[in-house]
Amino acid sequence: MTKEQKKWSFIVLGILVLGFLGVTAWQRFFGNAESEGLVSGNGRIEAVEIDIAAKTAGRLKDILVREGELVTAGQIVALMDTEVLEAQHRQAEAQLKQARSSVETAQSQLAQRESEKAAAKALVGQREAELEVARKRAGRSSTLAGEGATSQQEADDDTARVRSADAAVGAASAQLAAAAATVATARAQISGAQSAVEAARATVERIEVDIKDSALKSPRDGRVQYRIAQPGEVLSAGGRVLNLVDLSDVYMTFFLPTAAAGRVAIGTEVRLILDAAPQYVIPAHVSFVADVAQFTPKTVETASERQKLMFRIRAQIPAYLLKKHITQVKTGLPGVAYIRLNPAVQWPARLRVKSGS
Repeated sequence: MTKEQKKWSFIVLGILVLGFLGVTAWQRFFGNAESEGLVSGNGRIEAVEIDIAAKTAGRLKDILVREGELVTAGQIVALMDTEVLEAQHRQAEAQLKQARSSVETAQSQLAQRESEKAAAKALVGQREAELEVARKRAGRSSTLAGEGATSQQEADDDTARVRSADAAVGAASAQLAAAAATVATARAQISGAQSAVEAARATVERIEVDIKDSALKSPRDGRVQYRIAQPGEVLSAGGRVLNLVDLSDVYMTFFLPTAAAGRVAIGTEVRLILDAAPQYVIPAHVSFVADVAQFTPKTVETASERQKLMFRIRAQIPAYLLKKHITQVKTGLPGVAYIRLNPAVQWPARLRVKSGS
């Protein structure tokens, strides 16, 4: 055999060996899965991201956490400058005191107007009594003048007194009506002053809430991914400061073809193996199956095209497991998700959950 023939023999033998190893590996990691009622898909670890933002416009005073740091729910992670809000709060407090003083003034005015109304009412009674006396006297005078027992002038004077007393009653009644109107006005002023107090109190409470919200808190346990703003920057209302990853809601997203996705139910067991830690098997369950295919042409007419349909699946990692390994949880890690389509089939040894998981 020539040297050239030996060279080609080694090349062919190498190709055969590589082919054998490739087939063996495929059968081990994929072919066996299919034969054991398992399907798999490549995916990546993801988590819910949360943006911590300023509620109101203002200057960012300080950031109290670093990128990569773990934070707990309710922890203060950043502070906004509150000098303007504190000045507004003092102004609102002064307006509240002024509104309360206006209520007291209106109440004292009401008491005064009610006293004036009572005096006017008493005066009306007095004038009505005087009118009654004048009428009786005028009646007697008229009778005596008719009998000649008194002069007609005296009878005329008594009649004039009746008219004068009647006019006095009318004037007193007018004063009583005016006093009643002033009482109603005073009561309306009290109502307006009390409304001003409520408005001022609401303004004070709103500013206090804004001051409280200026201490930005983490809504959940998580890890700081990165800073979006830096201390000293002026932010608009809703301006983002930090980006967090919610480490209690971590999952892997992967894709399966139509035939496999159609057999996957919510809650189906899943096993995850990450490229960074292939020695660990992570238990999970299906929490989401897309109802719309991806990577799909708009019009599918042939069976071969239908095989290209891919559906997005989400495998949720249990919260207790995430909490146990909170410092090791990372997003973006690639891996493989295995789904057991037939519950009667046992998980193969390589996919059984390790004690460390």
